[in-house]
Amino acid sequence: MAAQEDDELSRYRSPLVSRYASRDMAFNFSERRKHRAWRVLWAQLARAQRILGLPITEEQIQEMESNLDNIDFKMAAEEEKKLRHDVMAHVHTFAHCCPKAAPIIHLGATSCYVGDNTDLIVMRDGFDLLLPKLARVISRLAEFAEKYADLPTLGFTHYQPAQLTTVGKRCCLWIQDLCMDLGNLERMRSELRFRGVKGTTGTQASFLQLFEGDHDKVEELDRLVTELAGFKRSYLVTGQTYSRKVDIEVLSVLASLGASVHKICTDIRLLANLKEIEEPFEKEQIGSSAMPYKRNPMRSERCCSLSRHLMTLVMDPLQTAAVQWLERTLDDSANRRICLAEGFLTADIILSTLQNISEGLVVYPKVIERRIRQELPFMATENVIMAMVKSGGNRQDCHERIRVLSQEAASVVKQEGGDNDLIVRIRADPYFTPILGQLDSLLDPKSFTGRAPQQVTRFLKEEVFPMLTPYQGKIDVKVELEL
Repeated sequence: MAAQEDDELSRYRSPLVSRYASRDMAFNFSERRKHRAWRVLWAQLARAQRILGLPITEEQIQEMESNLDNIDFKMAAEEEKKLRHDVMAHVHTFAHCCPKAAPIIHLGATSCYVGDNTDLIVMRDGFDLLLPKLARVISRLAEFAEKYADLPTLGFTHYQPAQLTTVGKRCCLWIQDLCMDLGNLERMRSELRFRGVKGTTGTQASFLQLFEGDHDKVEELDRLVTELAGFKRSYLVTGQTYSRKVDIEVLSVLASLGASVHKICTDIRLLANLKEIEEPFEKEQIGSSAMPYKRNPMRSERCCSLSRHLMTLVMDPLQTAAVQWLERTLDDSANRRICLAEGFLTADIILSTLQNISEGLVVYPKVIERRIRQELPFMATENVIMAMVKSGGNRQDCHERIRVLSQEAASVVKQEGGDNDLIVRIRADPYFTPILGQLDSLLDPKSFTGRAPQQVTRFLKEEVFPMLTPYQGKIDVKVELEL
């Protein structure tokens, strides 16, 4: 069925931008940002070439710099349709508004000078947007962990009741994964290099010709442009492109972040089912169109859904890097336009959403306490046995009595759907008279959490808070989700 109207609602729009991503991250990967960056790179190349003695005037550079934002996208589209080459289309468009600089725009460069270098700039700036967001999530969860550091809760292994932990300690497991992600993103950001000025096959032959065989000037040109672009280093060797393994590393750290967020939000969804913890729920939010009582964990579900997409994106650069023939083949281009942008946009979305979740997590201590009461009597049997032995009892006799009572209590729970009445049965058995006065202390949940509270305190103090120090000026930023 043909579209009736030619407007944005008549065309496919990526929900990553139309529904979810922040304005800053969406702009970072926009056409306007990309093509402005191309013009900046052309101006920086010309400036460095002028410094090193090529016949380029300051007037030409000023003309370029004054037209960085004067982009005629309609003309560029028409040129690209005619030339079938996006970079040359924009060279012509830039030259049209810079007639004096026209002869020296893109001098000695290949398309990857602007294409690859801009990709590296955009990824670097993408990391700069993600890092404080991730720090904010960690900060919010750290506050939550501190608040509930000593609140006992039933632990689970295999999603079966296990020994007690605390709500704060469980949260620290989430934080630890995110701290690993923060370190990975910081490392990847710091290791990103500039492609620099390397020419058509990476040999710098065109620049060597421009500078009449002066190798030192070619190296200095590479260094100057790298510095002007805000990078400390460039890759010393490239083909026509920088190694596509860089894209693998970038999307690997983002995919790893996706795995962390998926695990955290899955835990929250499981706990929401148990009614122990819930994500924030708006006053007029509807959980189900058919079931008015429902409070679906939709934000956590969104994070899981998008995280799965993020985790799969790393397959694109893996396969792309594997098939880059010799100095380069162009079958990387269309793929990279999609996966690199979507990787950062998706990471941006899940961090904003997780921050919103972590700022409004609701804990229900009474529900948690009730579930503990259902399971703790079975876990406390060893403590009861030890107390009886200290009071002069025989371990084997005590073990047998508790075994029988435990099975009776389990039958009430499983067969009759009743509450765990093991402690009631112990109190009613004269055999346990010597320790009846100790039962309350033997069943104190806090005595079953081990060093969980102390682990929370030490972990936050020694590992988490120091990692957040560089982001202190950006921590106190709230996030508002439109959907």
